[in-house]
Amino acid sequence: MHLLDTELMHPRDQIVLIIGRIYKNGMTTTSGGNISIIDDQGDIWITPSGVDKGSLGPDDINCIKYDGTILGKHKPSSEFPFHRAIYRIRPDLKAIIHAHPPALVSFSIAHVIPDTNVIPQAKYVCGPIGYADYAIPGSEELGGKIASEFAKGYNGVIMENHGTVVGGTDMKDVYQRFETLEFCAKTIINAKTIGKVNSLLDEQIEAFEAQIPRLLPEMEQVTHPSDERACREEITRIVRRACDQGLMISSYGTVSVRWRGNDFMITPTNVLRWNIQLEDIVQIKDGKREPGKIPSRATWLHQEIYRRNPHVNSIILTQSPYLMAFSVTGHKFDVRTIPESWIFLQDVPNVPFGSHFKGEETILDLIAKDTAAVIVENDSIIITGDKLLQTFDRLEVAEFSAKSLTMGVPVGELKPIGDEEIEALRKKFLG
Repeated sequence: MHLLDTELMHPRDQIVLIIGRIYKNGMTTTSGGNISIIDDQGDIWITPSGVDKGSLGPDDINCIKYDGTILGKHKPSSEFPFHRAIYRIRPDLKAIIHAHPPALVSFSIAHVIPDTNVIPQAKYVCGPIGYADYAIPGSEELGGKIASEFAKGYNGVIMENHGTVVGGTDMKDVYQRFETLEFCAKTIINAKTIGKVNSLLDEQIEAFEAQIPRLLPEMEQVTHPSDERACREEITRIVRRACDQGLMISSYGTVSVRWRGNDFMITPTNVLRWNIQLEDIVQIKDGKREPGKIPSRATWLHQEIYRRNPHVNSIILTQSPYLMAFSVTGHKFDVRTIPESWIFLQDVPNVPFGSHFKGEETILDLIAKDTAAVIVENDSIIITGDKLLQTFDRLEVAEFSAKSLTMGVPVGELKPIGDEEIEALRKKFLG
């Protein structure tokens, strides 16, 4: 069973799980932030005020009944007024997250709304973002200002000099939106360190969506031999590890492993990546998908990479905060920083947004033995390799290198390794 099952889990258990994840991932402090769920009876379950967010248990969660009665051993969050105001004005929303994640707080202090069109995934998950003028925390005035923004149809709002609040149809939906919005803000901030941020037009995003190949047909029968099960375990383990290390977010990321011949196992769509289970992984065999499952929308791309490159046995397609800085600026990601980076990755080319399936320099044209990774502008990083652990290692090295380059800009002129040193590395390590 999934850790976050919004149909079976009690609201207080959902809240505890998600506030714990938000705290663990550095998106709130011990005292900051609050989460709520409104149930079918109109009762609102909400985190308490003044209780350590890093160690909340189910019995710490308050319930404010429809008639106003408060149940629980703690005082409810001081921000309850705006939670109630949002639910009243937007009955389609059933869960709310408010917190002070660092990147979004930066936008709130600068009085700027993050442009979600820098990454298509952010546009689809978050949509346009509203802006609420400052009011005293916990006040009815603040609740009114925030609710008026949600009344306009926004599902996320920047709170002036405060933080952010997002709503969703359930806890899974709202957490995915919250995490994706913070990732979008973080990407923009990192990108501004190295260059101009390029946003996509709605027409570009729509044109890309239109060219994604249709869903593969279902196979009639499926078997699960031991080597197939091993692939499932390996993919599940690496996806969770990537999420824990900030190399993948809930709403985006695809991992696949070649199984037999050109058949492979791949992650599904519409499943929170950190919450992925063995049974979620999709088998692709003879160009058909496992019955009853929807594989990643990148399945066609993975299938073609395997077909054209016998040496590639695993693929990771993801978004990580520092590599995406190079993606949204179009700046060259120069891995000639330290010997290990170049040995693991060699040169990493940039390709234009939308070149997954067509164009003069497509991903499929570039992936080869001496090109293990490609950055797709305003989209993702694609890493290939033999064993999945090797591919994951390459992703880690790439993100660490991108982080060093980004952090190095304020330090001084970056001086990569020279051509002679690179040639010496090529002879020693690559034959």
